[in-house]
Amino acid sequence: MTAPNFSPISAELEPPFTILAPQAQSAPFVLCSPHSGRIYPRAFLDQSRLDPMTLRKSEDCFVDELFLGAAELGVPLISARFPRAYLDVNREPYELDPELFADPLPDYANSQSVRVVGGLGTIARIVADGEEIYRSRIAVNEALERIDQLYFPFHEALQGLIAQTKAQFGYAILIDCHSMPSAQMTQSSGPRPDFVLGDRFGAACDPKLTRYLRDTLVAEGYDVQLNRPYAGGYITEHYGRPYRGVQAVQIEINRALYLDEARLTPTRGFGPLKHDLTRIAGMLFASLPALLEQRAAAE
Repeated sequence: MTAPNFSPISAELEPPFTILAPQAQSAPFVLCSPHSGRIYPRAFLDQSRLDPMTLRKSEDCFVDELFLGAAELGVPLISARFPRAYLDVNREPYELDPELFADPLPDYANSQSVRVVGGLGTIARIVADGEEIYRSRIAVNEALERIDQLYFPFHEALQGLIAQTKAQFGYAILIDCHSMPSAQMTQSSGPRPDFVLGDRFGAACDPKLTRYLRDTLVAEGYDVQLNRPYAGGYITEHYGRPYRGVQAVQIEINRALYLDEARLTPTRGFGPLKHDLTRIAGMLFASLPALLEQRAAAE
């Protein structure tokens, strides 16, 4: 495959996301790829002390491409165009790090979350491997502008897709799509699984549904863990409301399956993995609605 365009010069983030929407939705699923954006505004690059390749370490590279086949089966896929290092929509809107800004934060900012303390708030202070992004502190108004122009429109669109799906089918299943570094890149003491499914330990999704997803992946030969080390981020936590008819699961894919993690280019494993994800999605789209309807009838 050819790598998607990486544009370090373009400041055009209108629209801030893309939506692949079917003419007729065939299943009650919504796919979301919040961290695969790769348009880096020039002004941001000028502020950064890091080269573009280092900034890209925070990307979930090509995850949107991996799920295109699944979306083409008849479900919507929303993908951010901006990079996670510039703005992270998998956070609360105002998780802001006081160490990053030249002026005081507004009173409504959450400056004490674990993610902020780790440097990975809504406006990240560091990239994934811990390197500081900015040459100097930035203005709070700049952060608020990014949030207004990118964060809120993205979530408004995602909420709309979920609402439309629920209106059509009576419920919605959100799959939040991510990738994780391999053990080799994280210097882990042991091998990492192929997939980690996170449902906030059952709070964001019916555990039986999550286990069904796991068992389907395992049956295809993949090693899968639940909730460890990733239980799901803000998107999973915020939108997952099983008692309101919205199930949300975060899926993390081991990058060693499809990516050269040093060069950030797809490997030969990309095509087979995309094929598997498309085939597995087709199985899930066909079987999960019936499963949920049977459970609802029994309750």
